[in-house]
Amino acid sequence: MKTRRLGNTALELTQLSFGAAPIGNLYRPVDRAQAMDVLDTAWDAGIRYFDTAPYYGQGLSERRLGDYLQDKPRGDFVLSTKVGRLLSPVTDGPLPDNGFADALPFNVRYDYSYDGIMRSWEDSLHRLGLPSVDILYVHDLESGTFGGDDYAAHLETFATSGIKALERLKSEGSIGAYGLGVNQVDACINVMERVGLDCLLMAGRYSLLDRSACTRLMGMCEDSGTAMVVGGVFNSGILATGAKPGATFNYAEASDDVMQRVSGMEAVADAHGVTLANAALTFPLRNPVVASVLIGSSKPSSLTRNFATIADPVPDALWPEMEPFAIHG
Repeated sequence: MKTRRLGNTALELTQLSFGAAPIGNLYRPVDRAQAMDVLDTAWDAGIRYFDTAPYYGQGLSERRLGDYLQDKPRGDFVLSTKVGRLLSPVTDGPLPDNGFADALPFNVRYDYSYDGIMRSWEDSLHRLGLPSVDILYVHDLESGTFGGDDYAAHLETFATSGIKALERLKSEGSIGAYGLGVNQVDACINVMERVGLDCLLMAGRYSLLDRSACTRLMGMCEDSGTAMVVGGVFNSGILATGAKPGATFNYAEASDDVMQRVSGMEAVADAHGVTLANAALTFPLRNPVVASVLIGSSKPSSLTRNFATIADPVPDALWPEMEPFAIHG
């Protein structure tokens, strides 16, 4: 599989990468054997960049991914995880419900300080059972995660304290890059106005349909050399299923406006002899700022279908015809 340089760093990422939230039991339980099967499928297809987080299954995703990578030569893959949340054992009372089924018995606490980030990194290494990670993303530092005052406080803590931990880890060679892993464009801008970042992991805001990141943020990335890893290319489903009844956009039922836009995109794709899913997977990789497209699944068949889908070339003439249907933030 082809690789791309991650911005100004020395890291090379495969153009397609594996997001390990599903094997942390996102929304539904996944047994260990199936988790290992889907990782085998990703590896056999040539994927060598894997992303996880402490939040995914409250440690379960990191444990499973680390177990899988144990016998792989460390120089053969790139691994990222996230900081900003610390896990502590649940000794009594109910387990937190964070959308992960049968999650491990840990509570989650936010901490974007120097000490919190250093501890988060060390804890992740223990769960992974690996000597290093390559990229650390600051997880969910955005207003959608917190109330207004809490967000401002966490942002200040990171910009004045937590960033120093990431700078130290990179300068010492413990990590190769650091960035932000969020869903909101404004969150990226707020951080990038205050500190430098190597990369962003942006979910759902740079897609064939949703171009929210195309205006100011993409320009900031180009000017600073900040790379982007793109997740959520199907906008939670509709760009994979098409404008069918019950289709979802950003984890909610699609509005009439979105359904009409996607119907128009489907017609364009059909006219050019490609699938809408193929166009959605291919679109971000047309931009040199994008280092990798992150796809995640708990099913080997779904992963294989995505590999087959993107293998078909998309004609250049398709792209300008898609523009009238895109949402520009």
